[in-house]
Amino acid sequence: MVKAVSFFKRKPGMSVEAFQAYWRTAHPAVVVKLPGVRRYVQSHTLPSGYRKREPVYDGIAEVWFDDTRAMRALAETSEYAAVRADEAQFIDHATMGLLITEEHVIKDGPVPRDGVKNVEFVTHKPGMPIDAFQRYWREVHGPLAALIPVVRRYVQSHTRRSAYELAARAPLYDGVALTWFDDTQAMRLSAATAEYARVRADEANFITADPPFIITKEHVIVAGR
Repeated sequence: MVKAVSFFKRKPGMSVEAFQAYWRTAHPAVVVKLPGVRRYVQSHTLPSGYRKREPVYDGIAEVWFDDTRAMRALAETSEYAAVRADEAQFIDHATMGLLITEEHVIKDGPVPRDGVKNVEFVTHKPGMPIDAFQRYWREVHGPLAALIPVVRRYVQSHTRRSAYELAARAPLYDGVALTWFDDTQAMRLSAATAEYARVRADEANFITADPPFIITKEHVIVAGR
């Protein structure tokens, strides 16, 4: 199973409310027609994320497929053309990025019904080989983060190794860290724990400082996998 993670900003001049409404209620009609989609989740940046400044992204979309061959088969289909055409109704394509990833479930807890989802875009430490970065993130850092008591679920989505071998330039991000909490208050409480302090200290061993992030509300559009 592979997962496509796309991230983007809304079309210029479009309100956050209109963007979120269109994305959630209108756009799924074309996405669910794509052949081979196994699961489809939207994560919308919380309204509170706009109070002080524009967030780095207005949300992410996650779409699961059996393999990369199933993804490549979409390129020439009318269904994919319809998705791309509809994106222009609410997405600024100039801001849009895509990562093809493999998931690693670090803490396999349930997603809270009314919880929040932190989405952090991770870039490896300069000079660190990608294989070493991925291994450290998964096997050393992941277990540390899983110990934070208020984290309900924790998933790492690693950019696939082929992205570094075939692309003309390196991917924008080396992966996405996804953590679920009961609410934003629980997130704030986590920052006061000794476990969180250890996690923050360990980040310097494998990622660049201050990775961009958004705090979101998850909407499962296609639940099956």
